[in-house]
Amino acid sequence: MKRTSEITLDDTLGAIAKIISFNTESQRSNLELIEWAERYSGDYPVSCKRYYNEEKTKATTCISVGPMVDGGIVLSGHTDVVPVEGQSWIGDPYTLRRDDGKLFGRGTCDMKSFGAIALAHIPLFSSARLSRPIHILLSYDEEITSQGSIPGIEDFGKNLPRPSAVIVGEPTMMKVADCHKSISTYMTTVRGHEAHSSKPTLGANAIAGAADLISELYRYAEFLEGQPDQSGRLDPGYSTISVGTVAGGTARNILAKDCKFLWEFRGLPSVPQDLAKRHLDRYCAEKVLPRLRRFTSDASVDTTVITEVPGLNQDPGSFAEAIALKLSRTHTTVAMPFATEAGQFQVRGFPTVLCGPGNVDQAHQPNEFIAVDQVSACMSFMSALSAELGQ
Repeated sequence: MKRTSEITLDDTLGAIAKIISFNTESQRSNLELIEWAERYSGDYPVSCKRYYNEEKTKATTCISVGPMVDGGIVLSGHTDVVPVEGQSWIGDPYTLRRDDGKLFGRGTCDMKSFGAIALAHIPLFSSARLSRPIHILLSYDEEITSQGSIPGIEDFGKNLPRPSAVIVGEPTMMKVADCHKSISTYMTTVRGHEAHSSKPTLGANAIAGAADLISELYRYAEFLEGQPDQSGRLDPGYSTISVGTVAGGTARNILAKDCKFLWEFRGLPSVPQDLAKRHLDRYCAEKVLPRLRRFTSDASVDTTVITEVPGLNQDPGSFAEAIALKLSRTHTTVAMPFATEAGQFQVRGFPTVLCGPGNVDQAHQPNEFIAVDQVSACMSFMSALSAELGQ
C-alpha cells in the first residue's frame, strides 16, 4: 500500500478486486482474507485484534486506526458470502469484472466492497491525526448464524475502547437505515413410532404431527398479518413465518418414524424474536403431542434454535444516526427488509445504523454487482468521516 493520504478510485477498486478474489463462502475458511486485510493495513500505525471460531478455521478481525480511546466509530462488515453453486455466472465469480459502470463478482454488493473501501482509506485515516479511533470490524458467518461478530462486539469497552457509534455497511444505497426485522431459524424434529399403515393404532405418524405443526405456523402467520407495524416503514409491514424444507418417512405404507422441517420467523423489531417458537411450543403441548401419544408413549417433538438474530430498533436522535446522516449528506432514515449484525451491536448497548454501498436487490444473485458510482459515494463517506474525526 502506498504511503499517501490521497485515495483514488483505482486504489479502491484494487482493494475490492483483491477481497473479492478470496472464496469465502460460508462453509469455507476466511483466514486468507483476514490475513491479507491485516497485512494490507500493516504499513500504517494500526492495531489488529483477531477473534477465532472454536475450530480456528475462521476469524473476525478488528483493525483500529487512531488513538485507542473511547468515543470512536466502528465500520462493520462481514467477509462471508453465499454460494455460487447452481447459479449461471458470466465469468469467474471470484474475479472482479468491470462493465458498463458496474463491478461484477460474488460479494461486490453483499458486502465485501464496504470492507474493501474502508481498508483502502486507512492511509487517509492515518494521516488525519484522528482525535478518536476508527475501528474496521470484519466478521465471519453472518450469512448463516450472525454469531461470528459477537466476540469482537463484546470486546468493545473491555480490551478495546468503547465506541460511540457503529455503522454497518450493508447495501442501503448509502441511505441511513435505522430499523430492520429480527430473524430466527429453527429445526423442528417430530419423532413418531413406525407401524404398518393398515394398523395406525400401533404407532404414531411423525409426518402427520409435522403437518399439523406446519399448518399451525401458517395459521399463526395469517394472524400476524393482522398485527402490522404502525410506522408503515417496513415491507411487508408485519412479522412473517416461512417453512423452507420438510423431510421424513420411509415408505408409503409405513407410519413415519421421523419428520423434520426447517423454518424461520422474521419479526418486527418491537416483538420478541422467539414469539413464533413460543406459540408453536404451546400448540404442540396442547394439541400435537397428545395426538401423537394416543397409542404410544415414545413420540416426541423438539424444536432446536439454529440462530436468533435480533432486529434493529429505531433510536431517534442517537449519535450513530446523527453522524451517519451528516456523513452521507442525507436528512431522513429508512428501514430495511433484511436482518443484519446491527442488532447484535444494539442489544449490547452500542448506537447502530446501517449505511453502505449497493442495492440489496443484487445480493445473492448470479452476476451480483455494485455500481461504480456507489463505490464513489462510499469513498466520499469515508473522506467525510476522516475529516469529522481529524484534528
